[in-house]
Amino acid sequence: MTPELKNIEKQIKKNHKFAFTPKYKSEFQTQLSEKAFFAITNQTFEKLDWDIIYVDEHSIEAKRKAKSLGMSQYTESIIVSFNYGKVTVKSESLGNEFWDNGRNSKRVHLFIHVFQDIEKNYNREELKKLEKEQEAKENWDDYQIPLELPNPNSIRRANIVFPIVLAVITALILAFLIAKISITGKYIIFLFEFIVGLALAYSLKLGIKLGNYTNFNKLRIILIVSIVIVFIGNQLFQYNIILSENNLDRIGFFEFLKLRLEQGLIIKSLNVGTIGLIICWLLQLGLTFVFGYLNLIRFLISYVVKRIPTEVIDFAFYHFVKGKDEFQVRAELSSLGWSNEKNQNEVFEALDGIQGNNEMNRTT
Repeated sequence: MTPELKNIEKQIKKNHKFAFTPKYKSEFQTQLSEKAFFAITNQTFEKLDWDIIYVDEHSIEAKRKAKSLGMSQYTESIIVSFNYGKVTVKSESLGNEFWDNGRNSKRVHLFIHVFQDIEKNYNREELKKLEKEQEAKENWDDYQIPLELPNPNSIRRANIVFPIVLAVITALILAFLIAKISITGKYIIFLFEFIVGLALAYSLKLGIKLGNYTNFNKLRIILIVSIVIVFIGNQLFQYNIILSENNLDRIGFFEFLKLRLEQGLIIKSLNVGTIGLIICWLLQLGLTFVFGYLNLIRFLISYVVKRIPTEVIDFAFYHFVKGKDEFQVRAELSSLGWSNEKNQNEVFEALDGIQGNNEMNRTT
């Protein structure tokens, strides 16, 4: 964003919002057609350096990125929608704050200012030209149909063994490490759940790649089972480590769990009891699943998209944009060397992956 726009943003009056997810909305009227609206909205987001993450028939969503402690993160989501000349601009906080300090109102009014500033620079003839350019862009009219495509990859049979084996091995290693750390009392909730979830998802990523296995429903089950293995393994390793290091008389594992539950959970000097310990265990399982699930989706999407050449994805998408159905797109792929059904299915998986990634960008 230019220094001039930053200065304009500073002059915009704040409208403070308080909520679990603070948001601010404003509307204005325009004489633009829907095509011209989309074109100018794209230009506005580009000028503001906000990343467009989602587009549908009547709206565009972008996210504003800011640097904090040397790291870039999205701070607000801005959705701009068009309905018969009425433009609605909504900004929503993406952090955990209950007070937005007026930032959402600044984003909304800055967008409106830049949008209207760009709009007034177009005369009627230029707007007609802009509409045609936008329509051509949406319809992929400038796409050059290739005479040939990169050769498809050799057929690889999907093998679920690799994800299972790698996930189980990783789960057992993590269970042992978490047990050692838990005994020392240095366990940090949230941090370790994130690490465990990420590690399990990464092991599945390797299994996906080695086994060319992309069945998400079964991968999710493997993730859940792996989390359970980490939890139970953690208890078993703690049981054996405590007994061996303290030369205690051997008691049964279930007796050990019973004693743990009776002792409860001690946070510093506060004993929150059996209920507190059970809630902590449930929280650990839930957080680990959330972190693992989100990372698994990202790893899987990355794999199914990257294994197909961009030229092939664009070629298939172009024919879908032109209104062809799946059978017709398969015929087009076959005409340029992608005749194997499995290769074609992988192309469709890549297209679904791109759509899934767009949806994830909206929610994370």
